[in-house]
Amino acid sequence: MSKKPKSKVGTYLSIGSSLFGAFGVVRQLREAREEQDSLRLVDAVVSAAAIATGVALLARELRRMNQDGGGVPGD
Repeated sequence: MSKKPKSKVGTYLSIGSSLFGAFGVVRQLREAREEQDSLRLVDAVVSAAAIATGVALLARELRRMNQDGGGVPGD
């Protein structure tokens, strides 16, 4: 399976959408703590870790694009 390269703009949009998803996780964390629901709290923590990992991977991809001289060239 071949990985399709992303453009810089696409990578920035992916980071933005991931960070937007973080607002839902924060709300889920607050509600779980208020209700003292440990299972929902664990779910929110795992979701937060997934978002953080995704953003870190995208940031690494951006750094590599910058080192290589840019993203996918336009047509």
